[in-house]
Amino acid sequence: MKNFKNIVSLFCLLVTFIFNGQISAEHLKCEMTENPLAVIESQPRLSWQLVSKEFYALQIGYQILVSSSEENLKNNNGDIWNSGRVNSDKNLQITYNGTPLKSETKYFWKVKVWNQKGKPSNWSKTASFRMSPSASDLNPVWIGAITKANSHLPEGRNYHTATFKREKKLAIINASDSLSRRSIILRKPFSVNKAVKGAVIYISGLGHYELTLNSKKVGKSQFAPLWTDYDRSVNYNSYELSASELEKGENVIGVLLGNGMYNTVADRYTKFYVSFGPPTLFFKMKVMYKDGSEEIIKSDETWKYSKSPITYNSIFGGEDYNANLEQKGWSETGFDDSAWKRVVVQEAPKGVLRPQAASPITIQKQYNVKTAKELKPNFFVFNMGQNLSGFTTIKVKGKKGQNVRIWVGESLNEDGTVGQGKTGKPYYYDYTLKGDGVEEWQPKFSYYGFQYVQIENINYKETKDENLPTLVDLKSNFIYNSAGEAGNFECSNDIFNKTHLLINNAIKSNFQSVMTDCPQREKLGWLEEIHLNGPGLFFNYNMESYFPAIMQNISDSQRDNGLIPTISPEYVVFGGDFTDSPEWGVTGIILPWMYYEYYGDTSLIEKYYPVMKKYADYLGTKATNHIVSHGLGDWYDYGDHAAGYSKNSPIALSATSHYFYGASLVAKAAKLLNKTEDIAKYEKLTADIKDAFNKEFFNPETKQYGTSSQFSNAVPIFMDIVEPQYKQAVMQNLLADIKAKGDRLTTGDVGNRYLFQALAQNGENEMMYKMNNHYDAPGYGFQIKFGLTTLTEQWDPRKGNSWNHFMMGQIEEWFYKSLAGIVPDDQNPGFKHFFIQPEVVGDMTFAKAAYQSIYGNIASAWDKKEGKLILRVEIPANTSATIKLPVPKNSEIKVNKKWMTLGFDEKDKKPTLQLGSGKYTIECKI
Repeated sequence: MKNFKNIVSLFCLLVTFIFNGQISAEHLKCEMTENPLAVIESQPRLSWQLVSKEFYALQIGYQILVSSSEENLKNNNGDIWNSGRVNSDKNLQITYNGTPLKSETKYFWKVKVWNQKGKPSNWSKTASFRMSPSASDLNPVWIGAITKANSHLPEGRNYHTATFKREKKLAIINASDSLSRRSIILRKPFSVNKAVKGAVIYISGLGHYELTLNSKKVGKSQFAPLWTDYDRSVNYNSYELSASELEKGENVIGVLLGNGMYNTVADRYTKFYVSFGPPTLFFKMKVMYKDGSEEIIKSDETWKYSKSPITYNSIFGGEDYNANLEQKGWSETGFDDSAWKRVVVQEAPKGVLRPQAASPITIQKQYNVKTAKELKPNFFVFNMGQNLSGFTTIKVKGKKGQNVRIWVGESLNEDGTVGQGKTGKPYYYDYTLKGDGVEEWQPKFSYYGFQYVQIENINYKETKDENLPTLVDLKSNFIYNSAGEAGNFECSNDIFNKTHLLINNAIKSNFQSVMTDCPQREKLGWLEEIHLNGPGLFFNYNMESYFPAIMQNISDSQRDNGLIPTISPEYVVFGGDFTDSPEWGVTGIILPWMYYEYYGDTSLIEKYYPVMKKYADYLGTKATNHIVSHGLGDWYDYGDHAAGYSKNSPIALSATSHYFYGASLVAKAAKLLNKTEDIAKYEKLTADIKDAFNKEFFNPETKQYGTSSQFSNAVPIFMDIVEPQYKQAVMQNLLADIKAKGDRLTTGDVGNRYLFQALAQNGENEMMYKMNNHYDAPGYGFQIKFGLTTLTEQWDPRKGNSWNHFMMGQIEEWFYKSLAGIVPDDQNPGFKHFFIQPEVVGDMTFAKAAYQSIYGNIASAWDKKEGKLILRVEIPANTSATIKLPVPKNSEIKVNKKWMTLGFDEKDKKPTLQLGSGKYTIECKI
């Protein structure tokens, strides 16, 4: 009878919630991107989000129209594909199944859907996608100022600064104006004599470029294209132009080239020397006319070049600009380029030319001077208020030939000057004035991590000394990937809120072409931070198109024997454990699976399954009786010892556990892809590694693993290696060690996630709270007390090098999944179904988070006051959620002001509620 009453109660609630409303399809995407310009898949996948004010809104059918023109689509003529009504609840990753698509062709599409009551929506707004050119369509010709053969640049990439031969370095550096590394400008006039419909541009300027059309910059990107291993892959960018952007008569294409990671051979500071060749350009522009004809403008020997005013540019060393070398109007019509030289056709980069999948880097924020301090006459240090990755913008006035040198850094020396001793020096920008009023300048091809700016021999604001230039204005530009933010978090705990900001400012600073370790001294894509911070990255940022680009880099970096190196792209080979460490290489297995969990998209697993399998097999070749013994271990674990290699825990325990983790995910991937033989092989391998691990590292008498360290015990708990009968005892030993250390952690870069989640997933969130709610080291609070604005490499920033590292930011996962309680369901990937199960810990009175999932916005916000817990939840259309409430079993509960009797989760000991889409207020008396 009681169960019958519960069913009736739920039914009445459902009837109350549902009312006549409309559902709509919005945010249309093709291959996870809005209106992409270079789709390579012959059968691209189409997706949309459903928006409805109804409760329990579902899709039961859809119809897609794909047309060759906007006019056809407007008339509901799907001349390329009309799916007809398809009875399905699927609204993501629908495979195109129409007429074969043509390269370099733009298509228009829309969709309508039917809701759970059989009512159709209106047609969606029009979306589009353009197919990429084929290799024969591109037929790239690369041009520049000098051929690779004549540049005398070093062959290969493996020149670390410590091993690069001095004579080779000096031979290139001494040629200070050498075309082998000199920034150049290129121009190409062309005429338009008919009515234009539009145009599309495909361009790759290596290392980086800035493109203009009739002197106006095309696009907003900085440091384009994104970095790759140029011997394996080369990105090109695509731009669409409207008819209004082209002038009738003569037009001019202008391109500025710089070195980037393509050519790091230079003086000043550099982490390593690598060169794939001198600056080079590929360009293709297709102009479409209204009469149906087309015209191609491409890179060839008819282009001209000249040296640019950028006299020095290095991604590691800075940039110099001489305004007296400017050529006014060079990228406009009517310019006299008779003194310019013809370009040479260069050797093409070895890599496959691919459309850039990830979104570009752009200037995201700009900061004004917070404080200015004159250390001595005309010697200024400026605090910009925020540590960041980027460059400065200056406005200056003065006499022709006067110079402004700009030093930047993230910390200050004891004497108050800008410090670069730990982040790579010398690094600076030089600007030489032309003496023409107020001059504004910012670098194009170099960035650094900094908060402070030092400029000597200047006036500031007012001209007190006529013999010195006057700095009129100074700004710092924060650059990072424009993928966009997906989530937000806030709570009643000040340490946690500021920690969230610290971590995300560090993530953004390193969210560049690759996820770098730091934005100053290395700028390298160390891989471990991606999977160890993976959930935080997924919750905070839109990674749909970014992580596929990372996996392409990983695939390109994989050696023939299966090794995935610690950095990708592998511009430099450090050797030994710094090249081969399982905790880093296993990213090539974990990332495709994590992508599937958060986006419900199997494409990375399907495409890179051979990479995943090959790496697991590689680790097998390094194992003895299934024990792997090499690598860096729990890098930077905490203790009295110097930071570096794992000191608290056995390296073999770390390496073998990640071998197990990788093999288990390959087994899951094989099952998902129905690879019958591989399922049996890798399931057996996983079981064998588990047995070997427990035999080697577990002491059944003490119930301790390895050295009894926090890492040693947390890893087998998190990875489910520990046998069930011993799990509770191992957990108690883990807790005892944390308490013995004063409720402080001893794990490092690798171990933090496993420690945090071993606690969070096993009901020990109060311990997580204690371990992180303080202002001591090790802890985030110490860095806050220290006054920092980004997370640092070491818990005590005074001991570390970089003050802008996100590798220790694993607590973000706890903020979203535990405090706010937004938890993915591994049985329903992509948040088709998910859990809301917040944890109320310590003296916290509220926590809230929102996450823009691929289905729509998920929100969870709880408040604790006056004997009540109020939980506000948002569930997107076409999904459902299980709510697990952090209150006693017999609590009185209202849902949208109606009393409810709920289910009960015996495992978690929490009342539960199953809900469909909608916004809910759940009130609990406690």
